[in-house]
Amino acid sequence: MRIDVVSIFPEYLAPLELSLIGKARQDGLLELNVHDLRDFTTDRHRTVDDTPYGGGAGMVMKPEPWAQALAAVAAARPEAASAETEASEAAARPVLIVPSPAGERFTQATAHELAEEDRLVFACGRYEGIDERVMEWAAGHFTVRPMSLGDYVLNGGEVAVLAMVEAIGRLLPGVVGNPESLVEESHSDGLLEYPVYTKPSSWRDREVPAVLLSGNHGKIAQWRRHQQYRRTAERRPDLLTEFDAAKLPRADRTAFSDLGYDVVDGHLRRRPDAGAEQS
Repeated sequence: MRIDVVSIFPEYLAPLELSLIGKARQDGLLELNVHDLRDFTTDRHRTVDDTPYGGGAGMVMKPEPWAQALAAVAAARPEAASAETEASEAAARPVLIVPSPAGERFTQATAHELAEEDRLVFACGRYEGIDERVMEWAAGHFTVRPMSLGDYVLNGGEVAVLAMVEAIGRLLPGVVGNPESLVEESHSDGLLEYPVYTKPSSWRDREVPAVLLSGNHGKIAQWRRHQQYRRTAERRPDLLTEFDAAKLPRADRTAFSDLGYDVVDGHLRRRPDAGAEQS
């Protein structure tokens, strides 16, 4: 996979040289290029913003530097591209991801989807955002997807890009040493991950749950699954509205019943009196 990031603060992306993503780049599993938007300006002040039409506070990023930068990125090819690869890439548009609080929600499912792409381009906006005409123009060259990490506002897109690149990059084959660890983690199955423990078994008068020391792998698997249910119900009950409960075994239905949920037509429904039962 090739990833390009355009920013006025390229040094902000330095952490992508570290840890698993940095190693993936060194091992040739991921090609990642960071571009300075100011390199695509034409005035001596390297101006990238101007006042908004219609008035209002803040500044808006100018369209021409972005068009020049994105055109250059779109024309580039991966370092190790073969003729066959170049032909296939020419047929497929790169995906342009624009971090924005007005974008679609970035989720683990989105990360898996984007990990299947050959090329991703990230446009890091600043100030009040990028001139909207850039998105309209870019739609002729990219598959444009504005994306949001959550319902809050950041100073720029760089922090969001760091998070998204790590979430996507770790799903590429060979990046994470043990692929099984990608299966048993939060959001991999629509639920939060179960609590984890390590040595010593007793620490500051707190014990590791006895079932984890039992050696009974069936009971351990069930305990972990039921802990997922409990943690998700307590911290992110919204996730349970989409959870497929149609094929849950009896023990799992009982676990959800203890948490105040019934299975109705394959979906979980919280009982109105559940709060009183658990108090």
